[in-house]
Amino acid sequence: KQTVEELLMARMRSTKQKLKECLVSPQWREHLDEIAQGGLENIGPLFSFLLLGPQTMHRAAVALGQVTARLMQEQPESAKNIVRRLMWHLNEESGNIGWGIPEAFAEILAASESLAKDFHRILISYIIDLGRDDNYCDNDTLRRSCYWAIGRLAQTRPQLCLTARPWLLKGLEDVDPVCQGMAAWALSQLPPDLMDAPALRRLAEAGNTAPCELFDGEDVYEKTASQIAAEALEGKLK
Repeated sequence: KQTVEELLMARMRSTKQKLKECLVSPQWREHLDEIAQGGLENIGPLFSFLLLGPQTMHRAAVALGQVTARLMQEQPESAKNIVRRLMWHLNEESGNIGWGIPEAFAEILAASESLAKDFHRILISYIIDLGRDDNYCDNDTLRRSCYWAIGRLAQTRPQLCLTARPWLLKGLEDVDPVCQGMAAWALSQLPPDLMDAPALRRLAEAGNTAPCELFDGEDVYEKTASQIAAEALEGKLK
């Protein structure tokens, strides 16, 4: 006879496998409502999928957003604890590498207006470098995701991201060439501002060929940093 623990483990494996099949399916968005209804039971598996390839990671982040937004209506403290867990993963002292965490953070705030109001300043703080003990993300690879995350939130709640504009402009000269492109993409998601043009033009003309991974809500695709800046100038990027 199987023990209760073995039965629970088998159930968890089955849930995880089913979730993964949903997310890799071409019709993955059709499963989001069902995934959201699964509530807290689906949070652990979805967190583990953030470590998978870029496309599955982004889709898992979207699903986390849907689950957490629904929890915010039914169990608000549980939803806030999920966001706090993301913040812990991005804290250097946690010892975690936060792959996929900024993306999940952004999708949760995009999906829940009340969580966005409570936590958008925290998300923006990861690109603010005050040169002292602050929240700035000094891991180049992870900071790319932080820029993307602010752009993703700006798509849904642009007014909450306006304070990020000067830091996104500064990001166009980030030490990491991919971060420059991600900052340009995030800037292009904000309401247009003519004052952005000179800095974007400098990057567009710099010949920065660093490949930037973007997610259009369905698939992951690549553009170079200078290409992103050029398209941002023309108002084509969304």
